[in-house]
Amino acid sequence: MASVKALDGVFGVTPTSAGSKVRELVYMAFYVTDHATHFYALGGPDFIVGPDAPPSERNILGVVRKVGLDIGKQVIDCRARNHHIIKMLGGRGVHPAAGQPGGWSKPVSEEERKEIEEIARKNVDFALFSLKAFDDIVLKNPQYLELVTSDIYLHKTYYMGTVDEKNRPNFFNGMIRVVDPEGKEFLKYHPSEYTKHIAEHVESWTYLKYPYLKKIGWKGFVDGMDSGVYAATPLARLNVADSMATPKAQEHYERFFETFGSKKINGRYQPVHHRLATHWARLIELLYAAEHMLELATDPEITSPDVRTIPTSIKGEGVGSVEAPRGTLTHHYITDDKGVITKANLIVATTNNYAVMTMSIKRAAEKLITKGKIVEEGILNRIEMAFRLYDPCLSCATHSLPGKMPMTVNIRNSSGEVIRSFKRG
Repeated sequence: MASVKALDGVFGVTPTSAGSKVRELVYMAFYVTDHATHFYALGGPDFIVGPDAPPSERNILGVVRKVGLDIGKQVIDCRARNHHIIKMLGGRGVHPAAGQPGGWSKPVSEEERKEIEEIARKNVDFALFSLKAFDDIVLKNPQYLELVTSDIYLHKTYYMGTVDEKNRPNFFNGMIRVVDPEGKEFLKYHPSEYTKHIAEHVESWTYLKYPYLKKIGWKGFVDGMDSGVYAATPLARLNVADSMATPKAQEHYERFFETFGSKKINGRYQPVHHRLATHWARLIELLYAAEHMLELATDPEITSPDVRTIPTSIKGEGVGSVEAPRGTLTHHYITDDKGVITKANLIVATTNNYAVMTMSIKRAAEKLITKGKIVEEGILNRIEMAFRLYDPCLSCATHSLPGKMPMTVNIRNSSGEVIRSFKRG
């Protein structure tokens, strides 16, 4: 979706209203399945099965054993029905091919619309069920609640997310908003202006870059008002928002901030800085995506045959941006006069979060590993939880093309001397 929006710019074409809505409908189906997958298969096992459970049990099968076979079937059905929509409208389930400069390649039939509406209603019910499960398993468990609200997983940074004209989260269109650690608006800009506000820091020991806010500058792996580090996650999107755009998601949004004791200042809640709260924020976004999918499925324009504006020229440059499930995603293409890409830059969600992810791992390790303490599996898993909450896609974020990635891992002592090295192969 980010790439096809960038191609709109390359060809200087504005999608039709119906074409844009079909794109967004497909994207909401993707959001539902992606967020559901993370909660039940990737991040959720830490809570549903337990952070001290053996690795062999902290997975989707362990979750199914804990919540029951019927719930496991619901999770699988949620993925199946939404991937069915993506394939039906997008041409294939993975990397759909129907996105075209100027819109979409095929309209939605009334028969398809009815099926999508029914699926969207099931998605809303599934999202509400998932939030109830989080409430029962995590919020009502003193041990888990203490973990979520502890200072082990806390960073006071800037936050980034795309918002609509009313400063409500919008995963597909809008302006990019950045708020400071106190919740005050710091920036708001059009995605095409990203180079004016975002720069990327490079470290010699990693294939990923570290984006930061240009106005503040790179001050290292530290948080606070004077650091240019920011987060772009489900938690960040709630922190930059003034409210949600759908009614049920709004109810849970308010409960989220009130549970953490956030006060309203100038009509909006103060940010929540507890990073494990990202899992809860992800479920609220799941509900919003399901509700908005239902809105789009019942929009009279969704079955319009006018789904594409045919390009008639080549502008040669375009920037496309969406909120990927993991955070803000930007594609920037420059082409020759034939539309062949000659230069491309991507700032993917995981790249945006690489600095805070690095900081979170370090903080968790320092808080959990102390002198004389035996480092057991449960402690190591709690450190993993510090990066798992970001739902990273490191392969997406890597900027290196050597074929097979070379890798050297150096273990250093407290004086910085290398005491052991491991090399791939």
